[in-house]
Amino acid sequence: MARGGTPPAGGGLFDAVAPRPLADRLRPGSVAEVVGQEHLLAPDKPIGRMVAARRLASMILWGPPGCGKTTIARLLADQTDMHFEPLSAIFSGVADLRKVFDAARARRAAGRGTLLFVDEIHRFNRSQQDAFLPHVEDGTITLIGATTENPSFELNAALLSRCQVFVLNRLGEPALESLLQRAETEEGRSLPLTDDGRNALKAMADGDGRFLLNLAEELFLLQVPEPLDAAALAGTIQRRAPVYDKAQESHYNLISALHKSLRGSDVDAALYWFARMLSGVEDPLYIVRRLVRFASEDIGLSDPAALTQALAAWDAYERLGSPEGELAIVQAVIYLATAPKSNAAYVAYKAARRAAQETGSLMPPKHILNAPTRLMKDIGYGRGYAYDHDSPEAFSGQNYFPDEMARQELYRPVDRGFEREIRKRLDYWAKLRAQRSGGGGG
Repeated sequence: MARGGTPPAGGGLFDAVAPRPLADRLRPGSVAEVVGQEHLLAPDKPIGRMVAARRLASMILWGPPGCGKTTIARLLADQTDMHFEPLSAIFSGVADLRKVFDAARARRAAGRGTLLFVDEIHRFNRSQQDAFLPHVEDGTITLIGATTENPSFELNAALLSRCQVFVLNRLGEPALESLLQRAETEEGRSLPLTDDGRNALKAMADGDGRFLLNLAEELFLLQVPEPLDAAALAGTIQRRAPVYDKAQESHYNLISALHKSLRGSDVDAALYWFARMLSGVEDPLYIVRRLVRFASEDIGLSDPAALTQALAAWDAYERLGSPEGELAIVQAVIYLATAPKSNAAYVAYKAARRAAQETGSLMPPKHILNAPTRLMKDIGYGRGYAYDHDSPEAFSGQNYFPDEMARQELYRPVDRGFEREIRKRLDYWAKLRAQRSGGGGG
């Protein structure tokens, strides 16, 4: 559809004079006019090359809301002279798919291809997704599926193997500014905004081009005595709700960002991702449980108080709830981000698990086993055990590994925080063990 008002083909008699939303009037007329997706649509990029060759492959367009997925699909049909068949996975079932496939088959016999665009394709269940396979394979349809969710998690492997997956970008500042300029050209006037207000408007859109144009249209309808700054704008129109789904990928992306910011000792980034999760209405208890895990996995004994702080934040939040208890979690985030880091305990645990799996059912050495019966004493249980508290430095240096197993160093503390002191103790005991290696040591 050309920009500026040409109604879609097949419209009603009065479509040309019916009011149309600004976002619809500004739909690009070619892929070259789509903003923010040059990495896919430029002439020398994957989709751009398909358009030039007029041969489309089936594809999945994965990207956030308002980045142009539907528009791109329509334009690809137009520019390759294919029939455009839109379908929503939310409102369609297998019966609807069957009708589409039958019509596409008839169209193909007449010499015209069908581009089937399925919005929210991840909403189809596994058996519904399987229904596409034979028709994609034999060329009855060229499938373009749009999804806001990670296709790796939501789509069948069989369907993914027959489609190319293209990742669309969230619209950045240059793309959003380009859309505002197009809107002003279409309306023949400037938006009633100061420079500060214009930047705030783009921030409010949060990368969603459609939402930005809806906001712009709302502003064009306002009668304001003077341009709005950021503060006035915030009191006039609504900010877009952040894209966040606790059951989907954004949930895992943000908790990963928080965890890695903590690991990287970036307290400011950690606080930012924590706030982002709360603004997405994440359960604070989920976050604090992750902090407890982090305290053991990434700090461990380099700061033994880290686990205590995380558990205290959990307890405080359960006692206070929101919003008062959130400050206790903030305190834990700051403490964990600024604590010395060590994954030595985590690495030691994995090494111990591996050693246990490799050595099977080896018995402990008899000298460290209790002998509650006469038979056990007779066969050597407990014989030769040295009570460490009776030894110099309360350290006997005996062997505690199985007799058939060489001694292993599983825990290797780092030279940071409290683990520096632990390293000194271990080195001292290793020296004593070497001196007393004749006393049953391995």
